[in-house]
Amino acid sequence: MHDPREPHFNALKRILRYVKGTISHGLHIYRSSPLTLTAYSDDDWAGCPNSRRSTSGYCVFLGDNLLSWSSKRQATVSRSSAEAEYRGVANAVAETTFLRNLLLEMKITIPRATIVYCDNVSAIYLSTNPVQHQRTKHVEIDIHFVRERVAIGEVKVLHVPSARQIADVFTKGLPSALFQEFKNSLSIRSPRR
Repeated sequence: MHDPREPHFNALKRILRYVKGTISHGLHIYRSSPLTLTAYSDDDWAGCPNSRRSTSGYCVFLGDNLLSWSSKRQATVSRSSAEAEYRGVANAVAETTFLRNLLLEMKITIPRATIVYCDNVSAIYLSTNPVQHQRTKHVEIDIHFVRERVAIGEVKVLHVPSARQIADVFTKGLPSALFQEFKNSLSIRSPRR
C-alpha cells in the first residue's frame, strides 16, 4: 500500500473487528465416514479492479472435515470466466492429488474418486472433453493435467449450484447470512462452553 486512503483504513478496521470477534473460533474435527476426498473450487473472474486478475479459492474435505484450503490471486489475467474457473479447478485437483499421495504414504487409501465441485459448466465440460480447441490453447497444461486425473478415475469434476458453492467464502464478499452458513459448513466454530 503505497498510498493508503480512508477507505483502506476503514477496511482495515473492519478486518480487525472481525478478527477480534472471532479470536476464540477454531476448526473442529469430528470422526466421520466414509473416507472420501471432496473439494469445492471457485473463482471471482477479473475481481481485482486494478489488475483484473482473478482470485481462486478451494477447500478440501476428508469425510466431513475441512482438511485444506486456499485463496490466492491468479498469476495471469484470464480472458474468460471459464478459463479463470478452470485454473481454480486445476489448483484444487493438484491439492487433492497431493493429499491422496500423502494419505497413501500413510497407508490410507481413498477408495473412490475425488469429487471436485465447480459452479461453471464450461469449466466442467473442459475437464472431460478430449477435443482441444484453439480458444483453450493458453490453458493447455491445466487442461491436460485435470483431464489426465479424470481419465485415470482419480477425480470427477461435477457441477454445484452457486447457492451451495462453499468456496465462495474464499473468493468474494458474501451477504452475512450466506457467509455464516458457509462458515458453519467449514466446521469453524467458537468453543463450546
